[in-house]
Amino acid sequence: MNTMSGYLQRSGSSRSNSVVSKPFSSMDPDINHSSTPLRLFVDAKKKVNNIYNEMATHVDESTSFIKGVPEDLGVVSADVNTKIETFAAQVEGIREVLARDHMKVAFFGRTSNGKSTVVNAMLRDKVLPSGIGHTTDCFLSVEGSETDEAYLQIQDSSERMSIKSVGQLAHALHSERIANHQNTIVHIFWPKSRCHLLQNDVILLDSPGIDVEPNLDEWIDKHCMDADVFVLVSNAESTLMRTEKSFFHKVSERLSKPNIFILNNRWDASAGEEYSEAVKQQHMERDVKFLVEELKVITEQEAEDRVFFVSAKEALITRTPKAPSTPDSSGPLAEGYQARLFAFENFERQFEECISHTAVKTKFEQHAKKGMQIVSCVQGMLDEVHNTASTKRSSCIEKRKDQHDRLEYITQQLKVLSTECKDKIKETAELGETKVSAAMTDEIRKLSTLVDQFDKSFHSDPLVIKIYKEELQKHLESGLGRNLDQRCSGEVMKAVDVVQTEMTDNMSALLPDEVRSNIGGMQLRRRFDLSYRLDCQHLFSDFRENVDFQFSLGLTSLMNRFLGPKGTTAAMLGFANVIPRPMPPAGLPPAAAATNQDELAVAVMTGLASLTSKTSVGLTLVIGIVWKAVGWRLLAVSGSLYGLVYVYERLTWTNRAKERAFKKQFVSYASEKLQLLVNFTSSNLSHQIQQELSGTYARLCMEIETTKDNLHKEIVALEDESQKLDSIMAKSKVLRNKAGWLDNELARFMEKYIKEE
Repeated sequence: MNTMSGYLQRSGSSRSNSVVSKPFSSMDPDINHSSTPLRLFVDAKKKVNNIYNEMATHVDESTSFIKGVPEDLGVVSADVNTKIETFAAQVEGIREVLARDHMKVAFFGRTSNGKSTVVNAMLRDKVLPSGIGHTTDCFLSVEGSETDEAYLQIQDSSERMSIKSVGQLAHALHSERIANHQNTIVHIFWPKSRCHLLQNDVILLDSPGIDVEPNLDEWIDKHCMDADVFVLVSNAESTLMRTEKSFFHKVSERLSKPNIFILNNRWDASAGEEYSEAVKQQHMERDVKFLVEELKVITEQEAEDRVFFVSAKEALITRTPKAPSTPDSSGPLAEGYQARLFAFENFERQFEECISHTAVKTKFEQHAKKGMQIVSCVQGMLDEVHNTASTKRSSCIEKRKDQHDRLEYITQQLKVLSTECKDKIKETAELGETKVSAAMTDEIRKLSTLVDQFDKSFHSDPLVIKIYKEELQKHLESGLGRNLDQRCSGEVMKAVDVVQTEMTDNMSALLPDEVRSNIGGMQLRRRFDLSYRLDCQHLFSDFRENVDFQFSLGLTSLMNRFLGPKGTTAAMLGFANVIPRPMPPAGLPPAAAATNQDELAVAVMTGLASLTSKTSVGLTLVIGIVWKAVGWRLLAVSGSLYGLVYVYERLTWTNRAKERAFKKQFVSYASEKLQLLVNFTSSNLSHQIQQELSGTYARLCMEIETTKDNLHKEIVALEDESQKLDSIMAKSKVLRNKAGWLDNELARFMEKYIKEE
């Protein structure tokens, strides 16, 4: 129950000379209200706004950070990008709501119950129109103005109007009242310096009588959903009416346990009444029952502190400032007015505590919880980004180390394998060279067999011999190449293939799997055939055959037999040296040189003639000696036999014999010429083998060098990626820590302003 012990001792019990001794009031605007319960809401609002400002900055920084993370790093998912944008919009929306949040108290009641007078008493000035009958014809919202100027604005209009016009616009009996009046709201901006309620973000909402508007649901939906406290202003001269109860039942249906105060206004009418205390007790019981049993919004003990018996008119009179020379026209106050003033002030104190606690909870609790949820989600996203970046960085560093080790391993192994490959290439080339050299030497020894296999028809005609010789050269070249290929190519090619396979296997082990599989499936070398091209046509171009008949027992034949062709030629040229001839002087023209050659030919012929003459003389001497020694019969027999042999040989000198002589001469000549090509041919084959194997080796080295370049590029890319991930980790850690700090700030806010209350 409301108590006023001690207070009445400070106040007189009567009013004399129409002057009211104004009691001390904690609600005076000139008193410092830093300890007023309303400061709880103001401080909480300031704190939560500061937190949300930090949150907005943090979410913007986090959004920019997450958007700036390169997609190719795979650190941020598309879902995170979408969510962070949603959070940024939510934070901005809550900030806008917080900027508008205020404590709102709505006054309802039947017509002429004194709702406007209660508001005026709380404002300490007659701001709203009041009087008997239906006065307020629209909703009046009294808000604080930062300036000393009081003004009003009509709903959906930005035009500032004089505060004096409120009496015309809101008065139900005035001709200039607002059209479509009862659901329209007029915003009255009253200087905050003249009312401490307005200084602390309190909005007072006055309403028309709830008994003049049937559409109460629209009122509730439009004006009551954001109210923190409802004040039911009833007439103490009667009891609670069904209309009043019905309205607040509707409010209770839409709002969970609304905060309701009941002011039994006009209690000054009970002054001097015999049963005033009984009536007061009756009103109290009915009001408590309505709040506790019907609405079920508070307990019975709490309900007794929500019911007050006041006189708003007396409170307004005592609070309205008056000039000293202004006569008091309000008349004397009724007996016991001090108790009613105390009750009004007690209502204001209870109202301030209730609205501040309720507003903090209703206005900021959900925002604080939503903020904690947003901060937690953002922190979770940043933690996910940090952990993902950390995992990828560790993997990146490990992979970079593996790639660096692999690069060093490939470099070292390439040096070792290069030495081995070069040795094998050299060994294989030397093997091929030795093989071909031996095979070709053997084939030269068997050259007569190959020549005998040539079965083209032969004739001593020079034209036919020329064609025969060309065909024989082709046959010899083809046969030698074929024989060398059969004897050497298989073994040499096998050795080349073995070396190529070994090089490929050893060096491809240094390549990545995907490159290795490609190398295994492709032909590393072109079609490789060993070439034994001898070019016999040019090699034997200076061959000169002699198919003329030569007696086997003739002097030349005997000299060839014993001295050989070169010895015979040298011996015959030696006879020409006995004839002196001048040496051609230096610098002679070609014609003079040709003349000297002719002289040499004449000298040779002269030597031969001299030799023949000497031979004839010698032969005559020999015959004479033999004649003397053996007799003419033996000499005749010998001469006959010599002649028979000559005739036999002359008769058997056929084309077949000429062909045999030609082939014999050709074999002798070709063997000598081909012997000169053994080293060349074997060296040429060795070069082919070396070129082929070196080409394979070069292609493998090129693949390995490409792999090394790719590894180096990958190491550089991994280093760059690692640095980027380091930067992401550092930034995400800072933002994550800030999110943790914001979460702690919101938790402290909840602990300080909401949970304790």
